[in-house]
Amino acid sequence: MPPGEPMVQSPSTAGQYSLADFELLRVIGRGSYAKVLMVELKRTGRIYAMKVIKKTLVTDDEDIDWVQTEKHVFETASNHPFLVGLHSCFQTPSRLFFVIEFVRGGDLMFHMQRQRRLHEEHARFYAAEICLALNFLHEKGALKGIIYRDLKLDNVLLDHEGHIKLTDYGMCKEGIRPGDTTSTFCGTPNYIAPEILQGVEYSFSVDWWALGVLLYEMLAGKSPFDIVGASDNPDFNTEDYLFQVILERPIRIPRSLSVKAASILKGFLNKNPSDRLGCHPETGFTDIIGHPFFRTIDWELLEQRQVPPPHRPRLEGDRDLANFPPEFTDEPIQLTPDQQRDIDNIDQSEFEGFEYVNPLLMSMEDCV
Repeated sequence: MPPGEPMVQSPSTAGQYSLADFELLRVIGRGSYAKVLMVELKRTGRIYAMKVIKKTLVTDDEDIDWVQTEKHVFETASNHPFLVGLHSCFQTPSRLFFVIEFVRGGDLMFHMQRQRRLHEEHARFYAAEICLALNFLHEKGALKGIIYRDLKLDNVLLDHEGHIKLTDYGMCKEGIRPGDTTSTFCGTPNYIAPEILQGVEYSFSVDWWALGVLLYEMLAGKSPFDIVGASDNPDFNTEDYLFQVILERPIRIPRSLSVKAASILKGFLNKNPSDRLGCHPETGFTDIIGHPFFRTIDWELLEQRQVPPPHRPRLEGDRDLANFPPEFTDEPIQLTPDQQRDIDNIDQSEFEGFEYVNPLLMSMEDCV
């Protein structure tokens, strides 16, 4: 049993999993709410990622909702080639566990920090696969649309072949039908769309804005909202000033970019969501795939993962962590000990029904 987990747990029975079924190998990520581990399923030797959330951090109805939403979206995402899918969920009295695909190639942030900017062909490939993933969420998630709301370099992973997979569904909004809107203020500051900052109702438009920011970063090697001299002036280093820039300052497209690249950036980064590329109520996604920037893309082959990726991560075996930051992989693996007083304050009824096993993966493992 891993150090710091005081309860003795037995290995799973058929159709269920527990912490005892997994060997905890390394830390590979950390956020404000969760730690992400690389783990091995002992019975099969297969490697997965495990997202661990302390229940004490899930403190109100809104937090409960995002945990359930993340679970639902993980389930839905298991059916798409460019979204990280779910293996299983289980819990202890103190923690929630998502066992998900382990995507070995690292995230785009890691790679961008080493390359600074990408060739246009590379950026086009990644952007096209992201478009397919977003369109799947928007149109097919749980029969109603899902707004992703957290597209950023950190959440775009590369698999061992070099295809992308989006991950981290904690900010998703489910149940959005055509014409529906929502108003929650959320997102990563640099990627937040103007309509969110204005406090008005919004829909899928915010994801296409975020894709514009991300594509700009890939092509230009910097954010469209980088502020010259910001480090010398503390007034320019505030979130409020960043939001003012997003709302008011025109987007400057580097002259080094091609005409087609400049055109699609202007389309995605239109501050008016009604005029933004991808946001027309009838032709939205068709407008994207028909844009001249994507003219060389065979969308059918792309969705089948038949288009060779421009870059294949260098990996030695399925446990290679060369594409993950040492700041995470050097962390101690153990889970901190439980405090009984904390467990006593948790309403366990809030987490009833959290357990889940992906039936497709179960059938595959039964064949091992």
